[in-house]
Amino acid sequence: MSMTIPAVRPSIARLADFVGEARAGNAQALGILYDTYGSQLFRLAYRLLGTREDAEDVVHDVFVGLPDALAHYEERGRLDAWLRRVTVRTALMRQRSRDRRREISLRSAAEVPTAAGLTPERIELQAAVNALPVALRSVLVLKEMEGYSHAEIATLLGISAVTSRVRLFRAMRSVRQRLEDRP
Repeated sequence: MSMTIPAVRPSIARLADFVGEARAGNAQALGILYDTYGSQLFRLAYRLLGTREDAEDVVHDVFVGLPDALAHYEERGRLDAWLRRVTVRTALMRQRSRDRRREISLRSAAEVPTAAGLTPERIELQAAVNALPVALRSVLVLKEMEGYSHAEIATLLGISAVTSRVRLFRAMRSVRQRLEDRP
């Protein structure tokens, strides 16, 4: 089957066709899914992991494994929500692996967060979030930035909803404290 690359974001019905093609390993369909969802998945992975390199690796891993992973996608929910869950799991596995090896990127250790258009306050907030321990940062990002419920976070992270609430409280307190203590 020959597919044409759409100039704009494909419709929901058309995305279903691309999912079927991607399951079969069609590179063009995978490319369309990447073009459609790659940047939002990158932002999520970056928020969870705090480094560009790790976020890029996570998105790469998600899309390399997508044909196999789509075999488990039951098409009951929204594809973007399912892809976000896959990305969260992949990012958390990467973080756990890195923690076990006590790995740190020399580049990320020396990085000063800067980006065009970001205010100094926004940069300080991102630095405060990145400084959180992984367990707290994960809950904060998933709840406050991605909009997951505590029940969804509990399922994704393998914790209870109460633990999710406690971690969010601790994360918020830590971020506030860090921002108040700045010079």
